[in-house]
Amino acid sequence: QAQLVESGGGLVQPGGSLRLTCASSDYTLEHYAIGWFRQAPGKEREGVSCINIDGRTNYADSVKGRFTISRDNANNTVYLQMNSLKHEDTAVYYCAADGGRPPFTRSWGHDFGTWGQGTQVTVSS
Repeated sequence: QAQLVESGGGLVQPGGSLRLTCASSDYTLEHYAIGWFRQAPGKEREGVSCINIDGRTNYADSVKGRFTISRDNANNTVYLQMNSLKHEDTAVYYCAADGGRPPFTRSWGHDFGTWGQGTQVTVSS
């Protein structure tokens, strides 16, 4: 059973926007670094963005200036605001918390081992 839950995916036209949400009933997300990852068909999973416990953020070069990661600690959620979406952003998007159990995915200095089930984002006209 997924310990993190993603939502907000869907079908959007190029240039459009979506906001993904990562939530959990098992974890207090503000105590963890949270990453967003994506995997397109036939491609390896890649890191998209990360927000650290202290609020520092990291972004993949391909999404800088278009995506914004943020926390809402009152609602125990982490958001990924995605603007100016492109065809190449089409993928299943996952959120992950650092720690947890192996196998880990190491990105931005963290070992991510707790994952959600993913949400599909399709950018198409």
